[in-house]
Amino acid sequence: MSANLKYLSLGILVFQTTSLVLTMRYSRTLKEEGPRYLSSTAVVVAELLKIMACILLVYKDSKCSLRALNRILHDEILNKPMETLKLAIPSGIYTLQNNLLYVALSNLDAATYQVTYQLKILTTALFSVSMLGKKLGLYQWLSLVILMTGVAFVQWPSDSQELDKELSAGSQFVGLMAVLTACFSSGFAGVYFEKILKETKQSVWIRNIQLGFFGSIFGLMGVYIYDGELVSKNGFFQGYNRLTWIVVVLQCLFSWSHPCNNSYFPIWL
Repeated sequence: MSANLKYLSLGILVFQTTSLVLTMRYSRTLKEEGPRYLSSTAVVVAELLKIMACILLVYKDSKCSLRALNRILHDEILNKPMETLKLAIPSGIYTLQNNLLYVALSNLDAATYQVTYQLKILTTALFSVSMLGKKLGLYQWLSLVILMTGVAFVQWPSDSQELDKELSAGSQFVGLMAVLTACFSSGFAGVYFEKILKETKQSVWIRNIQLGFFGSIFGLMGVYIYDGELVSKNGFFQGYNRLTWIVVVLQCLFSWSHPCNNSYFPIWL
């Protein structure tokens, strides 16, 4: 039963991640009248949706009692400031990573991005060995070598002129640097979050609320610093349409499940 659940979870995760990549790439390259939506605001909205969803789940676990919900949030978050502050580090890294994903998909085609981003499996493995003391078997190290070989082949120069024309508006180098940075941030933050979960008894929902809280703060800082002028001119939700909201919801689901994704990476199966 547990094996079936693991493979079912893996299948859902693959579908979710693929859908996010394709819709995000399409939304960033779609040409429409008016300003394009700001990726920095999309990251903030996704974090706020994640907080709301996790609060609802805690409310459900509290037998739908507002008093019990208020007590849990007060005891687990407000009364444990040091435990809450521990989540500031991975939250800041996840916020950076989510913004980098938009940058990468604005400058790389979906296939190249998807394959290159799988290097997060390598970084997760390396951080797991160094931070958690995990040991990898021969087949797992062999899988990492095959993964690196595949990524190298994807980055091999192509003679296709059509692809070059499609990506002429953006820099492939910028996209590659963005996705590589996201791989390292993903690996470190994921293992750091797993380490925190193993050291404490707080639920994943509470931890995600804490992540979302700090993520919203860091995200709003990014909006103010990089897109403050555009927001003041055209509004926070400039360029938002139905496709944008689909991307935001998928990003919310991805970031919601992302800290727990290490258990479902193929290398650990």
